[in-house]
Amino acid sequence: MDATLAVDLSKVAQELRLKTQQVETVVGLLDAENTIPFITRYRKDQTGGLDEEQIRLVQERVTLLRLLADRKQTILKSIESQGKLTPELSEQIHKAANLKLLEDLYLPFKPKKQTLATAARERGLEQLAQEILEANSLCENLDARAADFISDEKKVPTAADALLGAGHILAEQFSEHAGLRGQLRTIMEKTGKLVSSNTEEDAEKHKEFRDYFEYSEAVGKIPPHRVLAINRGERAKALKVKVDADVDQMIRVAEETLVPPEHPHKAFLLGCTCDALERLSLPSLEREVRREMTDKAEQHAVSVFAKNLRNLLLQPPIRHRRVLAIDPGFRSGCKLVALDEFGNLLDQGLAYLVGKDEKKAESRAKIAEMIRQHQLSVVAIGNGTACRETEELIAELIADELKDLDVAYVIVNEAGASVYSTSQLGREEFPDYDATLRGSISIGRRLQDPLSELVKINPQSIGVGLYQHDVKQKHLQSSLDDVVQSCVNYVGVELNTASVALLRYVSGLNQLTARRLVEFRQQIGPFKSREQLREVAGIGEVTYTQAAGFLQVVDGEQPLDATWIHPESYAAAHKLLENLGFTVADLKNKERNQELADKLKDLDLKALSETLELGELTLRDVVANLARPGRDPREDLPKPIFKKGILRVEDLTAGMELTGTVLNVVDFGAFVDIGLKDSGLVHISQMSDRFIKSPHEVVSVGDVVTVWVLGIDKDRRRLSLSMVDPSKKAEMDEQRQQQKERERKQAEERRAAAKARAESAKKRDEQKKTQAAPRQSDNRRRERAQPAAPVRVAKPAKRVPAPPITDAMKKGKEPMRTFGDLHQFFVKPEEPPPEPPPAADPPAEA
Repeated sequence: MDATLAVDLSKVAQELRLKTQQVETVVGLLDAENTIPFITRYRKDQTGGLDEEQIRLVQERVTLLRLLADRKQTILKSIESQGKLTPELSEQIHKAANLKLLEDLYLPFKPKKQTLATAARERGLEQLAQEILEANSLCENLDARAADFISDEKKVPTAADALLGAGHILAEQFSEHAGLRGQLRTIMEKTGKLVSSNTEEDAEKHKEFRDYFEYSEAVGKIPPHRVLAINRGERAKALKVKVDADVDQMIRVAEETLVPPEHPHKAFLLGCTCDALERLSLPSLEREVRREMTDKAEQHAVSVFAKNLRNLLLQPPIRHRRVLAIDPGFRSGCKLVALDEFGNLLDQGLAYLVGKDEKKAESRAKIAEMIRQHQLSVVAIGNGTACRETEELIAELIADELKDLDVAYVIVNEAGASVYSTSQLGREEFPDYDATLRGSISIGRRLQDPLSELVKINPQSIGVGLYQHDVKQKHLQSSLDDVVQSCVNYVGVELNTASVALLRYVSGLNQLTARRLVEFRQQIGPFKSREQLREVAGIGEVTYTQAAGFLQVVDGEQPLDATWIHPESYAAAHKLLENLGFTVADLKNKERNQELADKLKDLDLKALSETLELGELTLRDVVANLARPGRDPREDLPKPIFKKGILRVEDLTAGMELTGTVLNVVDFGAFVDIGLKDSGLVHISQMSDRFIKSPHEVVSVGDVVTVWVLGIDKDRRRLSLSMVDPSKKAEMDEQRQQQKERERKQAEERRAAAKARAESAKKRDEQKKTQAAPRQSDNRRRERAQPAAPVRVAKPAKRVPAPPITDAMKKGKEPMRTFGDLHQFFVKPEEPPPEPPPAADPPAEA
């Protein structure tokens, strides 16, 4: 009993379509406290090249199986402590494949709060309930037997109260039947519908939920975002929500499962069954179904947020550009900050969009002067209040005062900048600046290097999620932290310039070790090599192994430290370079590095892997890093859209082609910034000329896309866009129409075929009936044609007499064994008829 239940990793491998050896290796590495980014990048040969997503799935599945095993252990101990654990039950618990079945098995033994059934047991009515269920002979007359349990002391005043209490006990017992719960759960999942209606409160007050005032949809088909919306409406007391299912089918299944057809107290048990369903089972299953729907919807919402966040964090940096960052505003003015190529503050100012003409002219002059004085080439405008008015001003400046300079502007998502500006991290980084200035610096820096700046902000404040406030915040925070960690380690970190906020996400590091790294850098000076990491307090051999490969040292003593090759592979890298006639110093020479890249293309990696005693997958990474030392994977992604002119609503016409940036991706489409105050929506039906299940199949946050204007609703400030070329739309519509026509014809053919099969089956049934029951005239003809057969009378079956009841049974000292015994007790045996008198002797012959 005390032994830990083993987890079958082969099931995980089969479910994820992996080799059992791969799963076992991953679990071993994770148990040894290796991080997922480290395993993904530097243990490829051991895992067979599994990617990060596959490793996370293995981790999730194994964690769930271990939780299940722990729960089994707890349940077994609990039932054993009650003295009710049987070998059969123990085997069922060990074989339980999921938590639902496990909890169903445990339900009868689970400690309960005060219920109607527990109250009835306290009054001593459990014996009566069991006698009724087992059809005990003592309960032949229920009312009479129930009267035996009347007790003023136990608060059972009448026989009816006794039967009521016994019914409560049986109803609870029926509701805890594991097999029945499984059947009822299946029926509810197949036939259940989530139904919502408006409450009695003022409908105008909750008009945002009007789409769900009279709403019904199958529980297996309702999209996740609707589940979360309905839940929100229910919490706001705007909606009443329930799950409707086929109750008649459930009752029928319950009666077949629980009530034997020939039971003498069938009517009583049927009443208990209905009570069990209506009062206990159905409400419990409805809560379970809704909880599962909510959990799935929340998981989906978190996954959408995670995908969008990953794409946002991996936006390409804008290097070697000086930036004018503007935090727009009306009454308080627009905060201006000038940043150099490294994000350092050069200058600051204030510009006004409203007020006297003289004041606005001074603001224009101030902006133009800052751009010229500090040689700024990009203007980053936050997308908050007054964004479009600021955009108009900058566009006019570029066209007039700055037309001789190569200046462009870009709209930057400022979500979370205000949160950062008032955070502890923001105050530590810029203690001498006020919150508005910190926010403006953040806007400019997130254009220069999005990842380095966005890691300083709580991911939940970035605003690329779907119903993010309606999900469990702990789960959301954990998932988003995993995304940030994944992105930071995927890109890598420059050790001598990274902030604490960035370093804390590096594999093997945490907030404390990251702070110690920065303090060491400030006291001793820039790191000269990765090996120097060992001198930092708190960084031991394990931490060094986990972190070193993700920390880049540029212009250090060891040229390989500027690559993403792990120090444990340095010896193989040196040997490889030596075999090709190069040294590590050649990595800093562009010409020699290009020669090296050309030679590396023609290598036989499989043979070389054996020579260098290095795994082939690891060798492949070493070769790639030697060919492009220190490569940033974000370099190959499309850059943000730089603009010089402005777009107005009045300029838009249906069918106009535009270029925009995807701001957010949700279940029903994507929001695209095309330069207007409000972003436009591309519905999922307008994202592709083929059928797609999810918008994520087509676009991601930050993608630059070509769109066409479908419609403009100025009153509701809605802009409908399409990603399908209008010139191809007619062809696409025709193809869709043809597809629908083909589907309609196929459906008609299937219906006709089904009808033909049904008619054929009907004819066969009629023929069978005709053959089995020939017509009466045919019978008569056969009777006339054939001689009558002799009639055979079947002998009655020999009746086996019931064993007689004993005297002890008659006196009530022994229990009756069967209903036959009870019958003998109440019915006197028939006396045998008297024997006839002997016949008189015949008279003597005369």
